[in-house]
Amino acid sequence: MIKEGSQSYYRNGLGRSRPPGGSIILMFKLLARDITLFSSELSFYLIKRLHLSFIRFESIKKVFVAVLYRQRGKYARRFMHSGMAGLAALGVLIAPVLADEFPTDRTNPWEIASPSSVVTASTDNTTTLFSEKSRDKIIVYEVQEGDTIAKIAEKFGISVDTILWQNDLTAKSTIKPGQKLEILPVTGMSHKVVKGDTVYSIAKKYDASPQAIVDFPFNTFVNDETFELAIGQIIIVPDGVKPKEIPSSPRVRQITPDAGTVVASGTFVWPAGGTISQNFYWYHKGVDIANRNAPDILAADSGKVVVAGWPDGYGYGNRVVIDHGNGYRTLYAHLSRIYVVVGQTVARGNAIGKMGSTGRSTGVHLHFEITRDGVHLNPLSILK
Repeated sequence: MIKEGSQSYYRNGLGRSRPPGGSIILMFKLLARDITLFSSELSFYLIKRLHLSFIRFESIKKVFVAVLYRQRGKYARRFMHSGMAGLAALGVLIAPVLADEFPTDRTNPWEIASPSSVVTASTDNTTTLFSEKSRDKIIVYEVQEGDTIAKIAEKFGISVDTILWQNDLTAKSTIKPGQKLEILPVTGMSHKVVKGDTVYSIAKKYDASPQAIVDFPFNTFVNDETFELAIGQIIIVPDGVKPKEIPSSPRVRQITPDAGTVVASGTFVWPAGGTISQNFYWYHKGVDIANRNAPDILAADSGKVVVAGWPDGYGYGNRVVIDHGNGYRTLYAHLSRIYVVVGQTVARGNAIGKMGSTGRSTGVHLHFEITRDGVHLNPLSILK
């Protein structure tokens, strides 16, 4: 700084002097320039350092991935074995808990009579039923020496008419060894679905029950709620009759006695009046009694109600199960209304509900089952 008279001046780097007010502005400009330069250099330095760090990270990652890749599957066998052992141990631990959560009647399976035996209501003796093999589709059978249509029908547990109709034969037709015959899984007809077909139209065409078509376990549907069919699929029609054909053994529409009528055994009563629309088969463990008037359903015998409602939201629909206390249980399914509650005691002939079409059902009917010690019996062998 140089004093000249009463004023002071600052000299700049060029030897020039400036007044004191200008020196402050100059200082700020210089400071701003220095800050800008510092920020620029710092940014460049940080970017460079980060770039180098990323390069090092990628190099380490490649080495790590290569190590993992070379070790792939090394412990797979041990992992799978130990995992399966762990699941098995967990199953053993929780099995008692699950058993308590879902109690059953605790029947010893080794003490249950063979499913091929049926116990009548009037005696403890058993009679043997024919063997029923579950086949899910049509098979091709090659005729053997000595075979007749009647023998083949008996061998597979179906009617003679079923073989004749399926193979476009007549009662006068003869067969010879080596000939191929299509054998249905049950007595009835097979049908290839065409446009416009429904369960009801097919049942009407073959004079059968639509419920029997639905109940056959190997018939599938596009929609299980509406029983919609797919064009081209093969449907089995149990007990169906070929159109314009007369069965060799005329069918009789069995009508039940009035509901509540005591049968000869004096043990069970008919639970409802109506027409038997479907019989007892290996895949259908009861009989269906149809009646458009939807009458009340009666208890077949005295006992205690152990199920009353629709516990699974499907299948049997609204149902009642009665434990008769002597090893017998009866089931009444597809009810529209239920009049009893669990734990209630009912007498033989008491109204327990109203016939309906709830659950997997195609029309108003009662599905009725009888079991003894967990074995399903043919109700007609007891009620008739």
